[in-house]
Amino acid sequence: MARKARQQTADLRGLSDEDLAKEMEESYRQLFTARLQLSTQQLANTALPRKTRRNIGRIKTIQRERQLAAIYQAATEPEPES
Repeated sequence: MARKARQQTADLRGLSDEDLAKEMEESYRQLFTARLQLSTQQLANTALPRKTRRNIGRIKTIQRERQLAAIYQAATEPEPES
């Protein structure tokens, strides 16, 4: 089980920022659909909303890591001398 999550995370890390944003939007749509189907008793896989939420969390974590790396890189760059 953990290997699958690690592989999924590795796949997400390979995506560009734009692709991650698209994946996030798609995951939110999938979560909405799963919640709707769950409430109307049409969802066969009841674990789908939980898996989707976890995937959204993975995407948000990767986006935040990239944001912090950019901030750190900008802060540690030497200032140009005038």
